[in-house]
Amino acid sequence: MTGPLRITFDVACPAEHAFDVWTSEFGTWWPRDHTVSGHGDVVLEGRVGGRIYERAADGVEHDWGEIVVWDPPGQLVYLWHIGQDRDDATEVQIRFIPRGASSRVEIEHRGWERLGPAAAARREQNRAGWEGVLAPFRTAAEGRDQTRGDR
Repeated sequence: MTGPLRITFDVACPAEHAFDVWTSEFGTWWPRDHTVSGHGDVVLEGRVGGRIYERAADGVEHDWGEIVVWDPPGQLVYLWHIGQDRDDATEVQIRFIPRGASSRVEIEHRGWERLGPAAAARREQNRAGWEGVLAPFRTAAEGRDQTRGDR
């Protein structure tokens, strides 16, 4: 059995702000080299049933996932299948926990067992992928005016 990926880190901003940057500003900090087309606009629709997708420069949309839990500012859960068939989606839970003026972000990426023999390789690919996404998120969350959302 392939266990979940668990990632925990702190950001120097309130949990509400971290949640807002992750969700409302998803397309501003998500690295372009972590997209299907390499240059698309990334959108996260903030609601249960909302899509996560990329719109390439030629207008083609690539579905990445779907929101299954929307509980601002505490947590977000989505199905994740970037570059894969929706039937092979894993699940990502992100919790934003207040810690005074800072917040703890806990990510659990799970459901690898559904992928059968491909599980271990896909888990490792996603582990490496998370490493490339978290630094830009942290920079965005800590670098904006936390009362107005400005840069």
